[in-house]
Amino acid sequence: MNSLKLGFSPCPNDTFIFDALLHQRFPFPYKLDANLFDVEKLNRLALSAELEISKLSFAAYASVSDKYQILNSGAALGRNCGPLLISKNAIDLQNMDSLKVAIPGKYTTANLLLSIFFPHLTNKMEVVFSDIEDGVLSGDFDIGLIIHESRFTYAEKGLLKVADLGECWERKFSKPIPLGCIAIRRDLPQELKESIQRGIAESVKWAFEHPQDSRDYIQKHAQELSREVQEKHIELYVNQFSIDLGAEGREAIHLLLSYGHQVNLLPPCVEPIFINKKV
Repeated sequence: MNSLKLGFSPCPNDTFIFDALLHQRFPFPYKLDANLFDVEKLNRLALSAELEISKLSFAAYASVSDKYQILNSGAALGRNCGPLLISKNAIDLQNMDSLKVAIPGKYTTANLLLSIFFPHLTNKMEVVFSDIEDGVLSGDFDIGLIIHESRFTYAEKGLLKVADLGECWERKFSKPIPLGCIAIRRDLPQELKESIQRGIAESVKWAFEHPQDSRDYIQKHAQELSREVQEKHIELYVNQFSIDLGAEGREAIHLLLSYGHQVNLLPPCVEPIFINKKV
């Protein structure tokens, strides 16, 4: 088989996860062609199924479930790791419908959560995630919806947290928050899907056991060059769910997708959404 096109973001959690797999630190039967893009570009590429394997926002998955299934490994899912709403000055979100909001993409899980918990905030503009803090600081936007490394840098830039959408989710549902998954095309052979799933799980385990191996690859692609920020980013977004979603992770994902459909924010998903239940 020719190489498989793999898409993921340049963020530390993804480069940490895929380093061992891409650099053949353990035996793996397939060749992978790495394509690193911002997560919203990956979400949009998935609409035409250009990549065989891709990082996707869970919210975006609902729009491509006819083309992709979710792997049980490689996901960003957990607690206390949700997107944040930030501002330059104190703001009352509940009473200001006209606030101009910078979002990291239409199809991001962050935007889905914003629509669930603050549906009146509809004056949105899509901005590359790494430009949102500066857009709020300059006054181009009243609020920014931040993800990734920005969680660790907004405060030192003088910005204020006005809402934690992960906390909103956890208070309402008492479940971990599903942020991003690794999806694989439905039309690929089941044996290949399972092999990729196992390979990603092994790659995560390798990264945890040999943290020095991935440092150069992480540093090469990271938006935020501080090693401390990179390590905090990995610690926040890579965990046991990244090795295997397990029953708890799959339940949280089903809840997000079904609730999003229930409130008319997501289309229904084609089942089965997971390739199987074991890594």
